Amino acid sequence: MAKTFAFVFPGQGSQSVGMLDGWGDHPEVQQTLREASDALGEDVGALIHDGPKEALALTTNTQPVMLVAGVAAWRVWRSEGGALPAAVAGHSLGEYSALVAAGVLTLAQAAPLVRLRAAAMQEAVPVGTGAMAAILGLDAAQVIAGCAQAQGSFGAGSPEVVEAVNFNDPAQTVIAGTKAGVDKACELLKAAGAKRALPLPVSAPFHSSLMKPAAEKLKAALAGLELAAPQIPVLNNVDVAVQQQPDAIRDALYRQAFGPVRWVECVQALKARGVTHIVECGPGKVLAGLTRRIDPELVGASIYDPATLAETRELLA
Repeated sequence: MAKTFAFVFPGQGSQSVGMLDGWGDHPEVQQTLREASDALGEDVGALIHDGPKEALALTTNTQPVMLVAGVAAWRVWRSEGGALPAAVAGHSLGEYSALVAAGVLTLAQAAPLVRLRAAAMQEAVPVGTGAMAAILGLDAAQVIAGCAQAQGSFGAGSPEVVEAVNFNDPAQTVIAGTKAGVDKACELLKAAGAKRALPLPVSAPFHSSLMKPAAEKLKAALAGLELAAPQIPVLNNVDVAVQQQPDAIRDALYRQAFGPVRWVECVQALKARGVTHIVECGPGKVLAGLTRRIDPELVGASIYDPATLAETRELLA
């Protein structure tokens, strides 16, 4: 009996130099790289293959290359007879790959859109003034309380901000905000029993309220794009909901830029839809690992080269 499965797409942090090399010269991957290169006016394949790592880590490059890597793996799966999933979702930026997979956006629309999103996020907060950190070993409610306490310690009217922005698994929540706000929250959360408070090597406080100016630019760009109705249900991050109407999808993408990524709830919602297997489509195994920690009953798998594609096909047969 065929399994009920969902595809999920990773976001920033899973990129690596040469991450598409495992596919060799697979025609679907080459076609995806050509489309993205045409849309962005640069050689995306060379950037992914050659790097350097520092270039891939720039947000304005990371967002388009992760989009491309996810879409490439998806297209290989489909071209080789892989069945359609019951639903798709993506972590943060990965939601754009999910929307391309579901036919809402074309890759030619999505590549410039995520580059604009990245540039707007970078411009919203000067480098060095924002920060993010992963809090390990506390539940989400404790992290939210710690952020509120940290922000309150600066007094009313202070420009310092710190918020819980990525609910990744039951014991891992990412916080973001101003550098002073994040530092203070890390100090308080460690005192409250967090195992670790790890500063993340990112250039902007993604998904925090500080991203509101970036979201406004994204909203303007989305307004000018023709969106199609999804051919597969897309579960979004910001509401943990499936939207059918293009305007509702636009609005969710706008709010996602400055709203938290509710990944734990997304995975639980996929399970509630009858999904038993969650397949990470794109480089790395971050989401497959989170799946197991969110719900050990769910089976996590990954597709990032021909071998993992074959394994996943066998698993879902």
